[in-house]
Formats: sequence, C-alpha cells, structure tokens
Amino acid sequence: MKKKATRKRQTHVHEFEGSTKLAEEGADRHNHRFAGVTGQAIRSGKSHIHEIDLSNTDFLDHFHNLKKIKTGPAIPVGNGKHVHFVTGMTTENDEHRHQFNFATLIDRPLV
Repeated sequence: MKKKATRKRQTHVHEFEGSTKLAEEGADRHNHRFAGVTGQAIRSGKSHIHEIDLSNTDFLDHFHNLKKIKTGPAIPVGNGKHVHFVTGMTTENDEHRHQFNFATLIDRPLV
C-alpha cells in the first residue's frame, strides 16, 4: 500500500524594513537598518504570527542579527489586508544590542 504524499500548504509571508533604536554613547552612538521577508504564517489562537530570522543588519564596523523574533498577531488594515507589529532586541555584538519596533508591510500588496 502506497503512502499518500502530504503537501504542506503554503500560506503567506510579509516584507519588512526598519531601523534599530540608537545604542552606545558619544562618538560610538549609532543604529542599524535592516530588511527582509518573514517566514510562513503560524496559527496562533484566532489569528496568526510569523517568525523573523534575519542574518545581518547593515554593516557599521559590525552587524547584528534578528533571531527567532515572533511578530504580533494580524492587524487588519482594510480590503482584507493586514500587517503585524514587531518588537524585540538584536543579537549582541561589539558589547551591545539594539531595540527595534516596526510594522510589516501588507500581505499580497498587488493582489
């Protein structure tokens, strides 16, 4: 008896871009920029979330990662579209971390 192949249903992803908050003091005070695409939707209660796993921010003598960051639930914005709010901390590098807050872009912007 052959096993029936199971297919994972593809859901959707969101693009995102943002800037970290400033870190360090004096001449070392700086922030970083980043952009990427979330992972597939993950069911969470009556909504869903996404995971973000970004390898590198921009490079200013060092970089940071956004690892295993989870978005908030879907926030409807009209016409059946939604975004997600994201808040968290980067990985540590050069003896500091950065906080960030941003909203993803809408899902399926051209559809």
